[in-house]
Amino acid sequence: MEHRTSSRNKANMDPKQTGTILITCSAGLVDYVRREVEGLGYQTGESHKTGLELQGDQYDAMRLNLHLRTAYNVLFMLREFKCKSPADLYESVAGLPWEDMISPDEYLSVVSRINTDRVNNSMFASLKVKDAIVDRIAAKTGSRPDSGKERDRVVVQLYWKNDFCRLYLNTSGLKLSDRGYRKMPGKAPLRESLAAAIIMATGYDGSEPLVCPMCGSGTLAIEAALIASRRAPGLLRSNYGFMHVKYFDEPAWKQMRGDALKRSKQRGGKAGFKPARIIATDIDAEAVEAARKNAMTAGVSHLIDFDVCDFAETSIPPGAGIIVMNPEYGLRLGDIQKLKKTYKRIGDFFKQKCPGYAGYIFTGNPALSKSVGLRTSRRIEFYNANIECRLLKYELYAGTINKE
Repeated sequence: MEHRTSSRNKANMDPKQTGTILITCSAGLVDYVRREVEGLGYQTGESHKTGLELQGDQYDAMRLNLHLRTAYNVLFMLREFKCKSPADLYESVAGLPWEDMISPDEYLSVVSRINTDRVNNSMFASLKVKDAIVDRIAAKTGSRPDSGKERDRVVVQLYWKNDFCRLYLNTSGLKLSDRGYRKMPGKAPLRESLAAAIIMATGYDGSEPLVCPMCGSGTLAIEAALIASRRAPGLLRSNYGFMHVKYFDEPAWKQMRGDALKRSKQRGGKAGFKPARIIATDIDAEAVEAARKNAMTAGVSHLIDFDVCDFAETSIPPGAGIIVMNPEYGLRLGDIQKLKKTYKRIGDFFKQKCPGYAGYIFTGNPALSKSVGLRTSRRIEFYNANIECRLLKYELYAGTINKE
């Protein structure tokens, strides 16, 4: 990596200046984010339930945006400061050279998270930050950028806790989990970042078959295909927050994308490497059609075999493999008594048709898992929005000996 200057608190907008990068994620996914970040060669620092820190510059932030599967946003710290009033907030924010970062022709949005008695609500804090930025730019250039709630261009993020503030540039803009391929989401779809983490938790790498009955809109199968082909998820997106700052280095970004394509075993839509079979089925023909179209948008349709059938009729390749199911769990969809029968059928399906496989059920209703009739070998904690969930692993031996 290039040598850089370190300046933790200077009001400097140099994109090669090293600073603190905060990567945010859904609750329960920070260990997966850490695995990804360290896999890219970075050393991680402090972490909490929904994020972790590392040191890097804004070129590192661009690279992280391109490669991370399980994160929400990549935030680059611009300043941290003591703050005891809205006036302090305005003064500290206005002290940064925003005219070097944001063109008067750009669009700005501000997001605030507050835990302080110094202001009444986050909207007021966001307004003060926005005013400080656009007033500074107007004073230096004679005009001011437009601002509003859309987060698809320049996004500035404030965290204010007690008497201390941290101000970030959200280099992602929209969440990284919004890959852009899911044009037809289906019913209660998994967020892409959660689906990627579930696939990662199974240890899937493309070397063994992966079967996804009850595939819905296809998110699990598509994320698996992206992982198997080593295709950077950021290649699917054409818009990031960092593209809208004045010093955006487009040639460097194109080089990063080109390098990512070279490292991918799938290039230009052609399979230089084809993983073991990925099979996705659903009894709903419309869901399968939606999944097929989403896979086409993601550029991985040639890696997935789709079929319309009851999950119990899904074709299972012989030998070892991984099967992942995301059945309804009765909190938003489905009827509990009916679902108990479904979960029992899943257990029978695992026993009768999937010997030699590692079976996984993702559910937000632990009580329903008792109907499966098999003993779990692992219970991995996840959250789907605010619902505490488990990824249940079943070792499926020939003749199945593990009754619960």
